[in-house]
Amino acid sequence: MPRVEILSEVPALGPDDVLAVPVGTGGALPAWLNASASAPPVSPELLTGALADTGNKGSAGAVTNIPVAGRRPRSVVAVGIGEGTLPDLRSYVATAVRRAQTLAEHGARRLVLPVDSTVAPAGAVEVRAAVEAVLLSGYRFRELSRPHPPRLETVTVVAADAGDPAVAEAADSGRVTAEAVAWARDLINTPSNVKNPAWLAAQAVERLAPLPHVTVRVLEVDELRAGGFGGVLAVGGGSASPPCVVVATYRHPEAPSGHPVLVGKGITFDTGGLSIKPNAGMREMKTDMAGGAAVLAVVEAAARLELPVAVTAVVPAAENAVSGSSYRPADVVRHVGGRTTEVLNTDAEGRMVLADGLAFARLELGATVLVDVATLTGAMKVALGARTAGLFATSDGLADALRTAGAQAGEQSWRMPLLEEHRDLLDSDVADANNAPGNPGGTTAALFLQPFAGDLPWAHFDVAGPARAGSDDAEVVKGGTGFGVRTLLHWLEAGAPVDEVDTVLD
Repeated sequence: MPRVEILSEVPALGPDDVLAVPVGTGGALPAWLNASASAPPVSPELLTGALADTGNKGSAGAVTNIPVAGRRPRSVVAVGIGEGTLPDLRSYVATAVRRAQTLAEHGARRLVLPVDSTVAPAGAVEVRAAVEAVLLSGYRFRELSRPHPPRLETVTVVAADAGDPAVAEAADSGRVTAEAVAWARDLINTPSNVKNPAWLAAQAVERLAPLPHVTVRVLEVDELRAGGFGGVLAVGGGSASPPCVVVATYRHPEAPSGHPVLVGKGITFDTGGLSIKPNAGMREMKTDMAGGAAVLAVVEAAARLELPVAVTAVVPAAENAVSGSSYRPADVVRHVGGRTTEVLNTDAEGRMVLADGLAFARLELGATVLVDVATLTGAMKVALGARTAGLFATSDGLADALRTAGAQAGEQSWRMPLLEEHRDLLDSDVADANNAPGNPGGTTAALFLQPFAGDLPWAHFDVAGPARAGSDDAEVVKGGTGFGVRTLLHWLEAGAPVDEVDTVLD
């Protein structure tokens, strides 16, 4: 990731610099182009002509390369910033970073990136979003035997209000947030011949335990048996790598009494178990612990930002493998707290481990609100596509707060219904519920989880779509995306609101 610095004016450009020029709707150019002290090596007239020639009218992400005589070709890029909304800004930043990065192989080392739109100067919110987009759009996870290609060394973000302490603080928050998301992406993208439950737990301990006010516990198999974690033990029982549960808590000395607990699915690889997936269905399954990576990264960012909150991440980690000790269809599993599940499909394993995590958080950790994050159902990807998470919640206030946080963070979610008319699909003759009640798959999976949250306000993010990306798009990169980290962090920064007069819905 490049180094990011914040300046209030466009600096003098050196031979290794690339300059991005934000272009507003209709081809509007920024006022600083006419200021002699900060004039780039290109005239407004040349820019206007190039924009007209390429049809660039300033829509977010549109790009025009400007050849400059006497300098490396295309050392100026004009990039659309639209109306300067947060989504427009993120698209502008990511496009500029990626275009500048293609020039790094030809000697470019710094991108100068003004982020004031043609409509208004960038404030703290915009600068934070820009810093996050710079770092995340430049993220790459590669294990290469050959040398990595050259990368940008520095991105200079230029904002007129850079001297405002609030803007400087926002830039620091953006750095911390992006680094936490990048860690989540690293965890997600690590191949499963390296990443097993013990490895994931070790990464959490190494990264989180040294942070102030953070404690990390790893519950091993004996403790899981004693604690009644039947779902985790069943799912992980077929693997040579034993399951575990990671419990990471950050508690600020001035935290209020509330205690949000975030539960993340930590399936380090999913074969489907005895209900085995076809080969094509397994190829992305190293990313099946994306929810667990996200909630661990939230704890890291909250601690590094010293947020005045108490928050715990619970990650039930297991590998769903095939062997003589695998759990079977028709098994009955007893979870933390005593509720039982009839197994109809061993590939519906995520809800089995989340059930234990939610019940443990409610009964043993003193949770006051529960949020889980999981790559849970293909149905949700079919319903909402690859960029939007499904959000189920028992609390209108909690749902609204999480959606507001997601809008600020640039992570889309759509609230889905918890309909009573589908609850009888979970009926079982031999247990409290079955684990594969059928369609509508996203809704019935959420209905399966709901009892484990009890009467606590509870929200469930099904991130089967946005947790993985097939290509780069704005600050999202191909592979694991770290979706959910920024949403939950913004929610915690707002005090983890649920609603003062909240009523848990039936």
